[in-house]
Amino acid sequence: MLRNRYVHCHRAFVRAYATPASSPHALVFLEHRQGILDSGSLSALTAAQQLGGKISALVVGGPDQVPGIVEKAKKLKGLDSVLHSTSPQYSAPVPEVLSPLFEKLLTESSPFTHVVSTTSSAAKSLIPRVAARLNVPAISDITSLVHDAADSSTTFTRPIYAGNAIATVRAPSSVSIKFFTVRSTAFSAASIQEGADAETLAVDPVDVPDSPTQHLKTTIAKSDRPDLGVASRVISGGRALKDANTFASTLYPLADVLGAAVGASRAAVDAGYADNSLQVGQTGKVVAPELYMALGISGAIQHLAGMKDSKLIVAVNKDPDAPIFQVADVGLVADLYEVVPQLIEKLKK
Repeated sequence: MLRNRYVHCHRAFVRAYATPASSPHALVFLEHRQGILDSGSLSALTAAQQLGGKISALVVGGPDQVPGIVEKAKKLKGLDSVLHSTSPQYSAPVPEVLSPLFEKLLTESSPFTHVVSTTSSAAKSLIPRVAARLNVPAISDITSLVHDAADSSTTFTRPIYAGNAIATVRAPSSVSIKFFTVRSTAFSAASIQEGADAETLAVDPVDVPDSPTQHLKTTIAKSDRPDLGVASRVISGGRALKDANTFASTLYPLADVLGAAVGASRAAVDAGYADNSLQVGQTGKVVAPELYMALGISGAIQHLAGMKDSKLIVAVNKDPDAPIFQVADVGLVADLYEVVPQLIEKLKK
């Protein structure tokens, strides 16, 4: 028998685990910001539930962040336990500071068979780093998974070539810990379950006094509009919007009347029309809202990779041969500067 020791409420907590694990035990990295659990992390929790075994969550942060997040996390449906680690270094953690904590959890008589995270900017740096340190592969941006209890293998699907092909990847039982990140639009967000009260376990932080990377500041764009990543309606603009002022004066009134988030193509972002936090596409945010309206966007393959799973796609473009019309449910060949004011007027009525 192997023993793993955590400290909780100033007393020792000892749990025994059998080796090898008879069923999956996933560790889900729960990200949070300003006291709110990240919706992508909730989708990662839903994906972990499909493994069919135990699920633990890991919450890290500063002393003023962790208690509130733990209280929310332990009420999530499907969680068996919530591990949490508190340190000033974790208030705005960088991968070099956080990875030693993961290594500690995954090497000291670890019960975990899978490590799961949303495909966030933080996870893109952290998960491959930890996997490499443990000499195991990491599978990114998965859209489905099937775990075979008979041989302890896990099979994933993930989009490749900007979403034009789907790869099926199998992690065999010989892989001791299977790391994967989840495309949030492919899984529903886990919900709060009434009466749920997962066990909470405190984990000592790992001090990193000589980190080569330091967090300097976080700049968050403030907006009264819905968050682009989770909005049910998205209005996006492309290069045809001419400049930043035109982009704002054309798209924002329409977004406001629809209660929609605003997005942009890479061409619009590169031209300085919009902040890069609004970029939709292969190298930006992947969205799947109920309504996606593409205005003046030609539909480059990289952009389509970030929005083609939207439930209803509406495109307005002067070019009848624009690739965007190949994925659009409703297409209008017209000048957006004539169409958008008419839409706003009718929607206001």
